[in-house]
Amino acid sequence: MAITPINEEVTFEDAGVKGRPIISKTDLKGKITFVNSAFAKLAGYPKNELIGKPHNIIRHPDMPKAVFKELWDTIEKNQKWRGFVKNLRKDGKYYWVEAFIEPVFDENGTKIGYISARKEVSKEDKEKYESIYREMREKEL
Repeated sequence: MAITPINEEVTFEDAGVKGRPIISKTDLKGKITFVNSAFAKLAGYPKNELIGKPHNIIRHPDMPKAVFKELWDTIEKNQKWRGFVKNLRKDGKYYWVEAFIEPVFDENGTKIGYISARKEVSKEDKEKYESIYREMREKEL
């Protein structure tokens, strides 16, 4: 069932996760294998509704496709990615994060998935990336 976006922001403070890291792990295809409680609270989902789902369950339609192409191109080359992301909550509201994503390797050096840590975005960065992403989306049409 598709979630209809509502133009209402939820902040880290609103969700009760101010100052807490927002952590998730995925398999190599982007399927969620772990979320911490702060991630679940910020996204508005119970943990059990997130595990096994594609990470793009929280993708907001305002996000340009090119951002995620760059993200995947980077992490698939075993490099770290950092960026600003507007996410969609289960209730249709949105929240912004600064995301840090990198590959996870097992004891044999085999890549087994990805881990992402996120933190709160400043008002200035949010305004900057809202403008950048709006321009990017217009070019994608």
